[in-house]
Amino acid sequence: MIKLSNRIVNLNESDTLKMAALARQLQSQGIKVINLSLGEPDFDTPEHIKEAAKQAIDQNYSHYTPVSGYLDVRQAVVHKLKRDNGLDYTPEQIVLSTGAKQSIANVVLCLVNPGDEVLLPSPYWVSYAAQVELAEGIATEVPASMENGFKITAQQLEAAIKPNTRLIIFSSPCNPTGAVYSKEELRQLAEVIVEHNDLYVVSDEIYEYINYVGKHESMAQFEFAKHRVITVNGLSKGFAMTGWRLGYIAAPLAIAKACDKMQGQFTSATCSITQRAAIAALTGTMEPVYAMQKAFRHRRDLMLDLLNDMPGFITNIPDGAFYVFPDVSYYLGKTNGETIINNVDDLSMYLLNHAHVSTVNGQAFGNEKCIRISYAASEDNIREACARMKQHLAKLY
Repeated sequence: MIKLSNRIVNLNESDTLKMAALARQLQSQGIKVINLSLGEPDFDTPEHIKEAAKQAIDQNYSHYTPVSGYLDVRQAVVHKLKRDNGLDYTPEQIVLSTGAKQSIANVVLCLVNPGDEVLLPSPYWVSYAAQVELAEGIATEVPASMENGFKITAQQLEAAIKPNTRLIIFSSPCNPTGAVYSKEELRQLAEVIVEHNDLYVVSDEIYEYINYVGKHESMAQFEFAKHRVITVNGLSKGFAMTGWRLGYIAAPLAIAKACDKMQGQFTSATCSITQRAAIAALTGTMEPVYAMQKAFRHRRDLMLDLLNDMPGFITNIPDGAFYVFPDVSYYLGKTNGETIINNVDDLSMYLLNHAHVSTVNGQAFGNEKCIRISYAASEDNIREACARMKQHLAKLY
């Protein structure tokens, strides 16, 4: 028997990827599964971005690049941050990575020592806690309620900070809840953070362009706090480029250099062709992005209408991203005579195995009452998925 490291044995598998894999297994058996578990736009990458990649191949951009990425790509990120967010950075403060997931991992590994605490406003994206665990830090949840729009307050943050708190990681728009922090809410959180020495915040803004309430607000806009903020973003969600794998950070120079050093021992730079396509994404037309945003908003409203027609579902209105995070505790303890729904994981598995609709249990995101349902799917699939769920939920008593 192979003896694996404690690090990998104790590491939880990503629940979102697990549900996607289980859905694929059923599909391989000829079962039509509607996948509402993955956070992936169902749109294709815009044509002008694909054309830039084709040109890059023809121009032989096939060699190693600097670990942090080509200079002109980092300049494109600087341009985007100024244009869209009013943020001033230099290319030396930008590090491109193989997706925003690696960007966050780099920061965690560079800032967190064994025993350091990392605060995670909950619900949170599944990989935050796992990455803290890999750095031998302590992940501590700061619960946010549906009643407060799944957002924590400055008072909650202040009460949670301890002498060994080193980092805060949150997303806005949020995965899994779709919560969007306002400028004033971010200011209040930033005012708390700067009062504590050596405390930093990772502001995960990967869903920036899927925002239904107006202008996106970045934590780093506050000059008094900018030196404590690491902004994370990328191409996957807003530009429908999940498979292209490009994320980036904008950070204080010392942190950017540290992440460059860390990444140099793991993957080196991200794909050279993707980097050339990134210039077209970050500096070209935004019309396809806005079209996707409009479609997602319409689907959100459709999904909410359908879910609110189901007994026991409690929802709020998500202001961004492409998820609904309903409270489904009404079904806990119920059974269909064969399967008992003890927790939200059981409910997600019941929906997968009986309704053939994949969702993700809320426990993976730090919430034991909810499930995450993605509406990054066609309207027909949303309607059919909800009809199936309603039919099989009605069998629980």
